[in-house]
Amino acid sequence: MRSFLATAEHGSLSAAARHLGLTQPTLGRQINALEVELDLLLFERVGRGLELTEAGREMLRHVRKMGDAADRVALSAIGQSQSIEGEVRITASDILSASVLPAVVKQLRMRAPGLHVDVVAANDIRDLTRREADIAIRHVRPEQPDLVTRLINQAEAHFYGAQSYIAKKGAPHTKADLADHDFVSFGDVTQTVTYLNAIEIPVTAQNFPVRSENGLVAWEMVCAGLGVCPMYAGFADSDKRVTRILPQLAPITFPIWLTTHREIHTSPKIRLVFDILADALAA
Repeated sequence: MRSFLATAEHGSLSAAARHLGLTQPTLGRQINALEVELDLLLFERVGRGLELTEAGREMLRHVRKMGDAADRVALSAIGQSQSIEGEVRITASDILSASVLPAVVKQLRMRAPGLHVDVVAANDIRDLTRREADIAIRHVRPEQPDLVTRLINQAEAHFYGAQSYIAKKGAPHTKADLADHDFVSFGDVTQTVTYLNAIEIPVTAQNFPVRSENGLVAWEMVCAGLGVCPMYAGFADSDKRVTRILPQLAPITFPIWLTTHREIHTSPKIRLVFDILADALAA
């Protein structure tokens, strides 16, 4: 049933296998066995993906309820566990994962050697209620009522560019000067342009010739002299390859929220990780 649910939600055997930590042939055999047992065709192959049949769509309604119930049981069991051991999954942006979490994980390993820490470096929003992660560090406050959320800090970002880029293009002296510069984006360009325009930086999509969904890749492009970008100061200020641009500007501020599921917040291991993360992020 878990294999069926994952395949239905991910649309292909390969994506579902990655999600479940199985090989694709193993997952395929489980789906085939389920279809044989039920005497139903659950999926049809369309192109390189799979689509649910009418029987599969009807079954999905019931299996989703089973999956939600199983997730609640797992969350409740974690919350009741008193041992500080086992796996804890922390999800954060790739930038925070690289700049903040190594020191936190080292501290956790010293405090609780029985913990196994899995850092999920991802810029998308992982679902805590589905156990895709136990604790999330986010810049947007989650709205689900069954989550425990704490505002930890207001972080600062500034504009940065490589020394080689500044030598070639010249340093801007005003916000208006940034309209003549190239930017590197590590998010949605349209949203970035809208935000920068709102703080009176007159850029358009044409100012973003280079982008990457991965923040670390985008940062390396900035360091290679391909353009400028706003970046978390706690990460960028330690990189000697870049310099602040328009240092007289007020910093861009953004919140850091720490979130976990209400049912596992009472677990000693989750509470330990949550509190150590809160102290590190507050600093």
